[in-house]
Amino acid sequence: PNLTGGPFAEGDDKDRGWPDYLASTVNDTQNHNEVLGGKLVVWAPDANQRFPTGFGPDGRLFTADDPEGPIPAGYSVVDLDKKPFAAGQESAPRLTLYEPRDAAIKDYSQLSYSAAFKAMFDKVRQQYAFNGVPGKAPDWAALLAQLTPRVADAEQKHDAKAFFLALRDFTLAFKDGHVGLSGQKFESQVFGDLAGSGYGFAIRETDDGHFIVSYVTKDGPADKAGIVVGAEVTAFDGKPIADAVKVVRTLPQPFSTDFAIRYQQQRYLLRAPVGASAGVTFVNPDKPAATATLTSVKETESFRSTSIYRGFDPNALPVEFRMLESGAGYVKINSNDDDLNLIYRLFERALKTFKANEAQGLIVDLRQNPGGSPLGLSGYLTGKTITLGQLQYYSEKTGKFENNDLPELYEPNEHRYSFPKMAVMVNQACASACELEAYGFSKVPGMIVVGQYPTAGVEAEVGRGQFKLPEDISLQVPTGRFVLPDGSIFLEGKGVVPTLHVPLNRETLLSSDDAVLKAAEQAVAP
Repeated sequence: PNLTGGPFAEGDDKDRGWPDYLASTVNDTQNHNEVLGGKLVVWAPDANQRFPTGFGPDGRLFTADDPEGPIPAGYSVVDLDKKPFAAGQESAPRLTLYEPRDAAIKDYSQLSYSAAFKAMFDKVRQQYAFNGVPGKAPDWAALLAQLTPRVADAEQKHDAKAFFLALRDFTLAFKDGHVGLSGQKFESQVFGDLAGSGYGFAIRETDDGHFIVSYVTKDGPADKAGIVVGAEVTAFDGKPIADAVKVVRTLPQPFSTDFAIRYQQQRYLLRAPVGASAGVTFVNPDKPAATATLTSVKETESFRSTSIYRGFDPNALPVEFRMLESGAGYVKINSNDDDLNLIYRLFERALKTFKANEAQGLIVDLRQNPGGSPLGLSGYLTGKTITLGQLQYYSEKTGKFENNDLPELYEPNEHRYSFPKMAVMVNQACASACELEAYGFSKVPGMIVVGQYPTAGVEAEVGRGQFKLPEDISLQVPTGRFVLPDGSIFLEGKGVVPTLHVPLNRETLLSSDDAVLKAAEQAVAP
């Protein structure tokens, strides 16, 4: 992405090697994106320069065995598909942009249900990013045996919804938040079935394992039964509450971490079809324990109250900032998937504003940023290079996951800013590219990571794992994984973990204040 708005790959917008996506060159994605053909734009300051005229015996460009020849002064377009290479100097040349073969969307939408499912399954089974990582991939053989008859039955009956539900169960077999399914004709109906009705209250689990009522819908079943905000729930439907929570399976999508699954289980425990009933044992503050039988009704208020995106404004600028009364500068990055140049400029504008106001502390809020493109904004705050994970893809040539290009880096920006104390706030709504951003900030010397949860632990590359299936259904599975130098998986399943954990207790869960922001302010106070 063009971050700085300038026309050149320089300064804060460095280029780090061959482009491998929509480029004028044809690249071998199975061999470190080595160039195979296409065209290059080349500049020569005078007519005494030399340039390769072929690939040489090793088949690679710019190596010692390349034959060479003169190239004209000025700009030339070098055609790598000709033997020898040909340099032209048309005033308005036309260059084709090529998409790598394996980056193209896998379009099986014109196949039968069974054929499309089998083609998708075989591709995913081979190339899924976390094959071999314990707990991530499903039992492929068992899953295929379970779903193949369901898909065949849906095909025979021309039942599109049954096909969608089979695919949904395919995605739920993964422990991976990047695995996803989209089918507009069915999504809202299925989600409504799961979340559209409930018992009129929400619970949150504390660090020490208590379940506190955090919300009660006015005149809902819980309210009428006398349950109040602050009550502790001890049992649900005849089971101890912790046991009832851990067996919940009606989640809408897979998640990458145990804490995210646990959080969603608390939410979906209290959703049920209209008319379903459950016994709830609770203890209101300063009252004896009581048990009430609740009957589910159509209501979503209590469910929305615990959404990790509650309060998110989709119409806000991607970056917002202000000075806090404590004297700290507060900047919230709402999205990494907007006008990227605008994000870059607004973030630097925030830093300049804070310096002009002599802010003694900096707070960066990433808590509701769903991701997009990693920008390396931490480069404004440190002079050191931050190394992220090495991207790997499965190679059909070697049968192994192989490195793709160089490890990802966040490099120092030309203009940098310093503050006496700094904190970055995270939680599980910070996912994917947001987590790369959070990781970068976490590596800035002196930075404190503040939160009640880590980031989502959803870190992979999905561009090559896009599938179009019949009935206008699309499916996504990550095929690229990031690893650290020791071979361990980078961020996926773990996330960026707070160094300053804000406790999940009765006080913080029921407070009308932002407990995490309050803790961050205290951490950066002079």
